[in-house]
Amino acid sequence: MRPTMDELATRVLKLAAGRMGDRVIVGIAGVPGAGKTTLAEKLTAVLVDRIGADQVAHVPMDGFHLADVTLDRLGSRQRKGAPDTFDALGYAALLKRLRESGDLVYAPGFERTLEQPIAGAIAVLPSARVVVTEGNYLLLGGDWDRAKEQLDEVWYCHTPEELRMERLLARHVRFGKTPEFASAWIEQTDQPNARVIEASRERADLIVEMD
Repeated sequence: MRPTMDELATRVLKLAAGRMGDRVIVGIAGVPGAGKTTLAEKLTAVLVDRIGADQVAHVPMDGFHLADVTLDRLGSRQRKGAPDTFDALGYAALLKRLRESGDLVYAPGFERTLEQPIAGAIAVLPSARVVVTEGNYLLLGGDWDRAKEQLDEVWYCHTPEELRMERLLARHVRFGKTPEFASAWIEQTDQPNARVIEASRERADLIVEMD
C-alpha cells in the first residue's frame, strides 16, 4: 500500500477506538535507511494534530542499542546494529510496561552523533493513548517476539533500493563517517542485517511503500 499519513493515522485511531480506551502501540519495522523514523515522526505529528500532544508518544527501539563499552567487551563493536547488539528483552519489558502501566514512564533515546543510548530521554505521559515505536527487528522472531506480543500492529516500511542506499550513505556521512568508511560499513554491516530483516516482512500487518 501507498497510503497517505492521514489514512495511516485514521487506521491507528480505529485501533484505539477498538481497544475501549486502552493504550494502542503500533510498531514500524524495516531495513536500515528505509525511512522508519521519518514515517514514525510524520505519523506522530499527524496524530498530535488529530488528538493532541499529550495523547501521543514516539518511542524508538534505538534506545536499546548496547553501549559501545558493552559491545567492546563482547567483541561486537564492528557488528553494531546486528540483532544481538540490542537489548531485545529490555525493549520488550518497556513495551509491556507501556501496555500495562498508568504511570509516567521514561524511555531511553539514542544520540546519533555519539551513537550511544541515552537513559530516560523520552517521557511517555499517563495520558498517552497511542505509542508509535520503530526499529529494525520487530518482526524477526525469537526474543523479539516478546516485543511483538505487546504491539497491536506492526507495519513494514519499504523504500526503493536505490533511494534507500542513497539515504543510508548520506546519513552515515552526516553523523561523522567518511564516505569511504560509510560505504564499507554499509556493505559489511548494514546489508547483511537488511537481508535478515527483509526475510521477516511477511509477518507484517501492513506493508507501507515509501518514496
